[in-house]
Amino acid sequence: MASNNEKSKYKKINDQIKKDALGFKKQFARKTFVLVTSAFGLIAALAWNDLIKEIAETILGEHGSLFSQLIYAVTITALAVFVTYQLGKLAEDEKEKK
Repeated sequence: MASNNEKSKYKKINDQIKKDALGFKKQFARKTFVLVTSAFGLIAALAWNDLIKEIAETILGEHGSLFSQLIYAVTITALAVFVTYQLGKLAEDEKEKK
């Protein structure tokens, strides 16, 4: 039969295992959330990319010349900078409210 000292030792080990398992579960949930969110972001970005390409082809013609590719790249870059800037401002505003 185990002594009180051994029981205490096993209880500490058991408690640590439970604590580690709970920590792993939380980290797993967080990482899964980030991965799924990123996947949906990528899908949305690809959908927007297809739409913008279609619009560019409609306006500039189907045969993509170097000039039309440049216009497309500059437009996408400007849009990305604008959206990123606006989201940054929104995040700062939310941070200041807290």
